[in-house]
Amino acid sequence: MNFNLSQIPERSQKPRKDGLTMVMDKGLSVEEARNFLSVCHPHVDIIKLGFGTSFVTPNLKDKLKVYAEHDIPVYFGGTLFEAFLIRNQFNDYIEVCKEFNVGYMEVSDGSINIPHAEKCGYIEKLTKHGIVLSEVGSKDAEHIIPPYKWIELMRAELAAGSAYVIAEAREAGNVGIYRGSGEVREGLVQEILTQIPAEKILWEAPQKAQQLYFIELIGANVNLGNIAPTEVIPLETMRIGLRGDTFDLFLNKEAVE
Repeated sequence: MNFNLSQIPERSQKPRKDGLTMVMDKGLSVEEARNFLSVCHPHVDIIKLGFGTSFVTPNLKDKLKVYAEHDIPVYFGGTLFEAFLIRNQFNDYIEVCKEFNVGYMEVSDGSINIPHAEKCGYIEKLTKHGIVLSEVGSKDAEHIIPPYKWIELMRAELAAGSAYVIAEAREAGNVGIYRGSGEVREGLVQEILTQIPAEKILWEAPQKAQQLYFIELIGANVNLGNIAPTEVIPLETMRIGLRGDTFDLFLNKEAVE
């Protein structure tokens, strides 16, 4: 940090196992990626190339090289995994990850229906090739999954080998663990946390109010995902009480009065 301030909550150090910030890259150029990391790399833990953007992004290997130079793992969005799967190209997906030196992989079923035992089978297979993150929740706002089912699915996917389970929200933050308005389904979240360790869940939280909710609920070292590149520094300040929303959250008021 640039100067000394007391009463700043301790952030886990990179490479972190919790307190992760996952950034969604929806099509940054090579130079934009380089400029972004020139400021934000200490605060970025994982980068997701959103949905199917990696298929159409020019100079993809050059951009991945920039991320690799900063020791930041990258993975393709779960929608791309599903696109390969529905075309019976699962093995091709593995080969693409190898070709592009992508060692993290997302297994999701937000766009297609995959029997859950089969999904867990894909997780198990992919753990032989890299680190697996699996996403729970539907992209269909009309498909409401009850809390007990979220817990059941998350538990099974962690047992199958997922390093983290991702709580679905889409890039807009208006499905899955959120209502259409973006409001957190608090009862769902709190029930999940009675059974699944917080450090094993990556909460997709693209909106500031959503990020604030999880920081207040879990603390500075909550895992948050689908963060826009321009929001990484603002999020880090919110994590440590240097933004108005969390200014009082970590202060010992008696010590500063």
